[in-house]
Amino acid sequence: MKKSSALYYTGCEEHQYQPHFLDACFLCQRPLGHNTDIFMYRGNTPFCSQECRQEQMEMDEANERKWKLYSKKSSKNTHRTKTETPAKETDTNKAVRTGTVAVS
Repeated sequence: MKKSSALYYTGCEEHQYQPHFLDACFLCQRPLGHNTDIFMYRGNTPFCSQECRQEQMEMDEANERKWKLYSKKSSKNTHRTKTETPAKETDTNKAVRTGTVAVS
């Protein structure tokens, strides 16, 4: 019997190993020990130390600040183009109105 056929019958086919999410630190990829502390963040993101977790939290906060700043700039640019367009008649029964739109 060939080795490959023996593996097939025992249910050990050659599959790609799918690592478990608790196998390694999300940030530094250091292997997580089975009898050591695992520091979690945002549900199911494991870290090997408080320092790695804190670094990830700071990176996430920086990305959120950038996103908020970008969205504010984007909404200001949209707001300016809407208010600068004059109102004009498109049909005898329809008018295009421009004005300030406040979004919170």
